[in-house]
Amino acid sequence: MAESRVPRRRRFLVCEPRHFAVQYAINPWMSTGRPVDVVRALDQWQALVETYRAHGHTVDTVEPVPGLPDMVFAANCAVVVEGRVLGSVFHAPERRPESVPFETWFKTEGFDVHRPESVCEGEGDLVPAGRWVLAGTGFRTAPEAHREAQEFFGVPVVSLTLVDPYFYHLDTALFVLDDGGKGGAGNIAYYPGAFSPGSREVLERLYPDAVLATREDAMAFGLNSVCDGRHVFLAPGARQLAGRLAGLGYEPVPVDLSEFHKAGGGIKCCTQEIRETRS
Repeated sequence: MAESRVPRRRRFLVCEPRHFAVQYAINPWMSTGRPVDVVRALDQWQALVETYRAHGHTVDTVEPVPGLPDMVFAANCAVVVEGRVLGSVFHAPERRPESVPFETWFKTEGFDVHRPESVCEGEGDLVPAGRWVLAGTGFRTAPEAHREAQEFFGVPVVSLTLVDPYFYHLDTALFVLDDGGKGGAGNIAYYPGAFSPGSREVLERLYPDAVLATREDAMAFGLNSVCDGRHVFLAPGARQLAGRLAGLGYEPVPVDLSEFHKAGGGIKCCTQEIRETRS
């Protein structure tokens, strides 16, 4: 079955964790009493970049800025759909300055950037999934930003409510396995317990064949993953999920980013995807 899963080359944007630290607490994972091993974090991050490149993906980098310890979580600073860039407005004042260097990078690369009026935390809560964008709210991104995203991208936006503070961003509770292209629904993996009852019903209707993860795998950051259509770059601790994916023909690629779990982030949090117009 693995032969039928075809990877698609992706372009990723990342930021070196040169200044990574836990200096404040804005989610349940963060504690200033848990010091970060910066050398280990750098090694883990470099291993992720090398793994992406070894699988044929392009990786660009944004220069880290002193005083912005969470800038490594590049996914939160924008979302890109068919070359259109929607920037970010962070919920936490501590993170708001991160938007500027990312916006500058995109503009330097020739992209126009639309800055939202409402709180909007990029790919953290806006997950492009082929014919629509799945959009999380409840802890960070405001529902008004969902409407802004729909108007800006011209793509239907499906609002989903998160109810468990450990899964404060949509990309901690769900990731896309196959986007299905413009005409298809594709498929996802997600943890049902992270969502409100109505949102669970929506996901069940949209994705009847979705891969459902256990809380154990979700707490291991197994859903903060990246899939290129065949390879699934995921946390080593998500063993049950890795086994289910392998049984469906995907190829799990474990990458340890455990040092970043101290700040509530993982593989996807560190990875911004630049989705340009497909030919």
